[in-house]
Amino acid sequence: MSKPDNTDRIWARNEIDSPCVKICVIHPAERLCTGCLRSIDEISQWSRMSSDERQKIMAELPARAPRLQKRRGGRNARLQS
Repeated sequence: MSKPDNTDRIWARNEIDSPCVKICVIHPAERLCTGCLRSIDEISQWSRMSSDERQKIMAELPARAPRLQKRRGGRNARLQS
């Protein structure tokens, strides 16, 4: 006879989930994760942040996306302009 699994109830928390999408690559110039758009410091401190701090960061993430857009065409495209 098996016991009921209570781990979901035990580990359930009433807090903001991580924005991690398991694409953990840090952009060399912007120093942001290309998956979740958080900085290295934000990622490392996430579990120790308050809900308010997490909410603030989550609200800022969409505005960070343009910082990681790739330039198309490289040097040749710039020279032709």
